[in-house]
Amino acid sequence: MRITQIAVIETGGKQYLVSEGQKIQIEKNPVFDKVLLWADDNKVEIGKPYLAGKKITAEILGEKRLPKITTFKYHSKTRYRKKKGHRQTMLLAVVKSLA
Repeated sequence: MRITQIAVIETGGKQYLVSEGQKIQIEKNPVFDKVLLWADDNKVEIGKPYLAGKKITAEILGEKRLPKITTFKYHSKTRYRKKKGHRQTMLLAVVKSLA
């Protein structure tokens, strides 16, 4: 199987290498306007920092939450204890087209 087009996009402060039909798990920000790299069979385009005129469309399949991350702060001899928890929400998306 040969991939004809690939792109590197930036969303949620992270970069993803995507191709058409690929399922990705991203943070809850479904905006794909920052295309960093575009490659097909003939040429490769690199943005400085982003490429203008390139568009990625995706369909949101659903969302899920990751397991809880617990942080605990403790200072000895001062009765200081802090416990926090956080669950990140992630979106599941499938890339429909690279244009």
